[in-house]
Order: sequence, then structure tokens, then C-alpha cells
Amino acid sequence: MVKEIEKAGFPIVQMANLIPVAKTVGANRMVPTISIPYPLGDPETPKEQQYKLRHHRVGVALEALETEVQEQTVFKVKI
Repeated sequence: MVKEIEKAGFPIVQMANLIPVAKTVGANRMVPTISIPYPLGDPETPKEQQYKLRHHRVGVALEALETEVQEQTVFKVKI
């Protein structure tokens, strides 16, 4: 579905835990997430830390939307 949306002229970012799968389906802009059940956080961590993780990854995704890419690109996130 990611490829079809891009073909229509809309940039899209795939936020995924399994980057190899995202590459296989043809995503052009990918942002790694934390885990499958909790892609943008970890309920075992304090709320402040969860907020920082989410804020950072969403920020990276927004930057990825603004970035022209010619090939599949995985955008770096802080660990």
C-alpha cells in the first residue's frame, strides 16, 4: 500500500519494527520503532522517557516526509 500512495504523489513514511519487511514491500522512507506491541514506547519505562521516545521518533518521521529520496532510506533514530 505504501508504494501505491507514493505513486499517487503523496510522500509517506513507514514506521516499522521490522525494517527488512518494510524494505521488501517497497517503502521508500522508513523509521525504526521500538517493538511490535509498543512501536512508539515502552510501558515499562517512566512516562517522561516514553514521551521523549515518541517525540523523537515522530520528529524523525516528519523530517523524513520533507526529505527527497531516490532510493529506499532508513532514517536514524536515537536508541
